[in-house]
Amino acid sequence: MATVTAPRRTAHPTPDSHDFPTRHYDLVKEFVIALAVMALLTTVLAAIFSSPDEKAITMKDWAEADPADVVATATGELAGTTTSATYGAPYNHASDGQKVLGIPLQKWGGVRIPVNSQDLVLQPLSDAVVAPVVSQALAQWRSASPSQQTAWATAYADALAKAPNGDPTQVAKGDYGPVPVLSLSLLALAKSGSLEGSLTASGNFYGGDQTRSVLLLSDGAYLEDQAVAQHLGGDQWGMMNETGNYPGQPWMWLYTFWYQVKPFSTSPNADAQVWALMMVLTLGLLLLPFIPGLRSIPRWVPVHRLIWRDYYRTHPRE
Repeated sequence: MATVTAPRRTAHPTPDSHDFPTRHYDLVKEFVIALAVMALLTTVLAAIFSSPDEKAITMKDWAEADPADVVATATGELAGTTTSATYGAPYNHASDGQKVLGIPLQKWGGVRIPVNSQDLVLQPLSDAVVAPVVSQALAQWRSASPSQQTAWATAYADALAKAPNGDPTQVAKGDYGPVPVLSLSLLALAKSGSLEGSLTASGNFYGGDQTRSVLLLSDGAYLEDQAVAQHLGGDQWGMMNETGNYPGQPWMWLYTFWYQVKPFSTSPNADAQVWALMMVLTLGLLLLPFIPGLRSIPRWVPVHRLIWRDYYRTHPRE
């Protein structure tokens, strides 16, 4: 009996198979290797270059480290001579503030967070349980005319400036009214740890508003001294997420750079001027594809060809 054998069929590749070269690739292995390398680099670089995570400065820290500065700052708040007292909007109407081309942008913004500098001292003392002498000092202050209050506080501020190291215990005798009692009482409240909570709780209905406590702290010299020691002063090119000598926000360098060069470094309106310049630069970046000349820079400086060099090597220009 004859046997019929079916003809062998030869497999032909489909039109879309083997069009490109292939090679074995272990995705899991590559992922594990990349993860291990990045973890090692993160650990090593963090140990070498990371900035220290220092604790926030509190009113208690300030009072214990520089009590004379607390007393001088409290006196300045009562006299209305501190930075926040004379800043203008959004805290008060003491000045027109920053301008650009004569336009008072800060004044136009308006007083949205009204803060009376005297209340930074009087309000915490009024809310706290204080000795009778402090209550009498508060009553004497409130019963006096604004001119008398200013005279008392200014005289005491001048006396503190002349005292050795600004020590309140070595101030010469004079007519200072209740100002010494009020200033020293605020110092005692700060040392007890109650001042921070009193200022924070009074900002809004729910509490937790740090505006008033930050204003009081920044009106003193202690906070700025700590910033300068960490190279964060305005003339030290400082811009960091945390304290230390290494940058935490390097993308902010373009903003802080302008404060180091004239005319911004010597201008009283530097904040507004730098802001306006950055808005112009940002607008220029957004409109870059539509600006003749600037939009041709990538063609004149072909960095993209370096990044996509494999593609351009296999696809030479005609």
